[in-house]
Amino acid sequence: MKRVPQIPRTNWQTRLERIGFNFHSMDGLYWREDYAYEFGMTQIDMLDDASVEMHQLCQSVLSDIIRSGYARAFGWSDAVWNDIVASYHAHELSLYGRFDWVYDGVSPPKLLEYNADTPTSLIESSLAQWYWLQDTHPRGDQFNSLHEKIVARWQMLRERWISNGQPPLIYFLGVYTNEEEAATLDYLNEMAVQAGWQSYWLDMDDVGYHEPTQRFRDLVERPIDVAFKLYPWEWMMREPFGAHAAHAQTRWIEPLWKIVWSNKAFMAHLWQAAPNHPNLLPTYFSAEPLGQQAYIKKPFSSREGTGISLHQSQQDLMLPMAEVTSGFVYQAYQELPKFGDAWTVIGTWMVGDECAGLAIREDATPITRDTSHFVPHYIV
Repeated sequence: MKRVPQIPRTNWQTRLERIGFNFHSMDGLYWREDYAYEFGMTQIDMLDDASVEMHQLCQSVLSDIIRSGYARAFGWSDAVWNDIVASYHAHELSLYGRFDWVYDGVSPPKLLEYNADTPTSLIESSLAQWYWLQDTHPRGDQFNSLHEKIVARWQMLRERWISNGQPPLIYFLGVYTNEEEAATLDYLNEMAVQAGWQSYWLDMDDVGYHEPTQRFRDLVERPIDVAFKLYPWEWMMREPFGAHAAHAQTRWIEPLWKIVWSNKAFMAHLWQAAPNHPNLLPTYFSAEPLGQQAYIKKPFSSREGTGISLHQSQQDLMLPMAEVTSGFVYQAYQELPKFGDAWTVIGTWMVGDECAGLAIREDATPITRDTSHFVPHYIV
């Protein structure tokens, strides 16, 4: 695993915009191709194997949690927990998710968290870095089957929906005033259409609810039977219609049970279930078991590094704190690999039960944020 200087393509901004990646320069520079990461197949296999194994462990631990009941450990009310359990027992299917790892190319990757509900950086992981590879390393390879696997997953979900006697119609819901979210939704929509779905897009502010029929509706009163939402479940629960979301006739992608995997408390349950697993970091509900060891303090619900703090003897580092309505977990700190002035975190994408590609983010601090850079990769 190396960080290798590259010559940026001529008019690379225009090339990215042609595929719908219009937010390439948010905060000055988001996508960068003056560097790329070089991997060997042994390293790719290690990440692939670790991702599949961790996904299987997540499924096993989720089953144990559902059976035993840990609502209070996650900060949820009994009512919300009952809805999560119902979603799980209904076998509601998921589309995709992303693991984030500490990985230096040598030691076993260590899991930081599972972005299981609303993972972004999709269009850059799929189309953008694939076309970059074709332009710059035409004989090279890349760990990237995201597009094909997501289309196939949409096809499977469509067949399941049709088998229940329903037309293949899906709504894509999100905050369309956010350029990154809009591009991600448009790309997911495009892949769903390729898989045979009919689709509509709708801003979250325009979603209505019809109490007598227990159905969510669009602006012209059509029922929303299937919806992909790029909107976190914990936010939905705080919306005026949030109490209806789990009981309405709408089938949600991602399903409600995935709120368990995306909650940082799940990392403590993973460690409790598999202590000393080579791909896990010790994680607890208090700092006491970690003694004098450096640790990361994470809110149960945190996105893009918000509210995460690093505690070590030399210095403490904390990112801005959003309103915290639940608790914290304390995860043993393992330093991210540093290449020059860049701290690097590796993401691996899961589509269904399969690993489908890499996302590489860099930051000037040890905590990855929403201003971190995205950098492509290739395999030698």
